[in-house]
Amino acid sequence: MSEVITNQPIYFPPAKRADLMNPLVLAYMGDAVYETFIRQYVVSQPNHRPNHLHREATKFVSAKAQARALDRMLPLLTEEEVDIMKRGRNAKSGSSPKNTDILVYRHSTAFECLLGYLYYQQRFDRLDELMRFTLEK
Repeated sequence: MSEVITNQPIYFPPAKRADLMNPLVLAYMGDAVYETFIRQYVVSQPNHRPNHLHREATKFVSAKAQARALDRMLPLLTEEEVDIMKRGRNAKSGSSPKNTDILVYRHSTAFECLLGYLYYQQRFDRLDELMRFTLEK
């Protein structure tokens, strides 16, 4: 089990190594990590009206936006990262998406799985690099 890291304000190490975790669990955490990153980003911008913050965040955290971001970053991914991404894409969640088609949903899950994996591997520089890449137009 990992040691508690000091450069993160809140951290509980997972019960299993990241490479042994269910990809949907990695996606669950990746979703939270990315949501926090995007919320921090929109709050760093000048307009703080709540409705504006929500609309801006949704531009990044929707399934469609995450699937597009994954598609754009594919050439940047290592072989290991592609393998993790594929595990997330192929995971069967048991539920169907409400606002998008299944392929977009699976790619969004793959994106979140990769972020969750990097988070639990404590590869924060790489995680930050890929998340910042999603901010680029």
